[in-house]
Amino acid sequence: MSLRISASDAQSYDQPRTKRVLSIDLLRGLVMVLMVLDHVRLFFLNAGFSPTDLTKTNIPLFLTRWVTHLCAPSFVFLAGVAAYLSLQRHQNKKGFSRFLLIRGLWLVLLELTVVRFGWIFDPTFSFFAAGVLWAIGWSMVVLAVLIHLPIRAVATIGILLIVGHNLLDNLQAEQLRSWGWLWAVLHEPKMLTPFAGKRLIISYPLIPWIGVMAMGYVFGTVFTLEKSQRRKLLKRLGLGLILAFIILRLINIYGDPKPWSVQPSFSFTLLSFINCHKYPPSLLFLLMTLGSAILLLYLFESQRFSFLKPLALFGRVPLFFYIVHLWLIHIAAILLALPRYGLKAIFLPYIASSLMPADYGYNLPMIYNLWIIMVVLLYAICLWFANYKAKHQSWWLNYL
Repeated sequence: MSLRISASDAQSYDQPRTKRVLSIDLLRGLVMVLMVLDHVRLFFLNAGFSPTDLTKTNIPLFLTRWVTHLCAPSFVFLAGVAAYLSLQRHQNKKGFSRFLLIRGLWLVLLELTVVRFGWIFDPTFSFFAAGVLWAIGWSMVVLAVLIHLPIRAVATIGILLIVGHNLLDNLQAEQLRSWGWLWAVLHEPKMLTPFAGKRLIISYPLIPWIGVMAMGYVFGTVFTLEKSQRRKLLKRLGLGLILAFIILRLINIYGDPKPWSVQPSFSFTLLSFINCHKYPPSLLFLLMTLGSAILLLYLFESQRFSFLKPLALFGRVPLFFYIVHLWLIHIAAILLALPRYGLKAIFLPYIASSLMPADYGYNLPMIYNLWIIMVVLLYAICLWFANYKAKHQSWWLNYL
């Protein structure tokens, strides 16, 4: 298969230049704003421990982290939905498959270069992280093949990957010897050393994420239904997934590598109940988050929330937003640290709290203030970019 794609093909498949679904843009925009909160927390919080560590955390900090769990599953799922809707508009599987392939590889490249530098200002590039764009990119590459299958076959594959991947939790990369690196890429978060002096941490193993994108593609069929029928189905699916989460979590046998347990207080027992495994996302994590996402889609389809209109703007420029928000937060962290730490503030490992100076960081209320400031700045930047993109036809705009 040729890796070439014309500018006209790229434009024809570019989501922002086609008819948009408002509820999808609103959900995507909402989870992007929540993502900013999570990343502001990473760069600025003074806690020095994981917010989901029940032996150290407090309820507000735990919930601040927990609510952002919605982000990654929604991104991947909605990318699958957008792929289905775009294909239905253009009816050219061969051309669209080529587009998905190139788009996916482009996202992987961005993850390992521009995004990686946005996280850590290390000019030696001694450290790389396979994050959410890595997962979306490779899932798109797989989806480029899956779209040639009947929709029921894609659904079967997606369900098997999501429901069954926790059966593989006991298989460790070390057991596969020379092939252990591949298992890390597919299912087990791990630090790899692909080249001397170069480390790659696999934060987003691919098997469950490929399943999420496949199910998003299948879920795209819901948006071809008449609106009242679609709303009923969204409500039933969302509630059904949440109910499945509650039942399986109560049974406490399968679906998450970390069972919940009774804590010293009822509130912390409840936190333990909803504290599911993200890396990789367990079955229960995905039931909890995707069920919530689908219920939000139902809400956005059923009600008009004029005050949420800015979210739709973010939802129309997701990749641009993602790249810019990392650089904006990181630069802000440097500027605020300069008076105290001098020029070494440029190279502080902000997202590695254990390596940061003991006196660095801010409390949770300040994190929320910084979050609001970042969102306002991002709105202005994204509004400029959306207007620029609407007025220009340059081919490169289709890849941002």
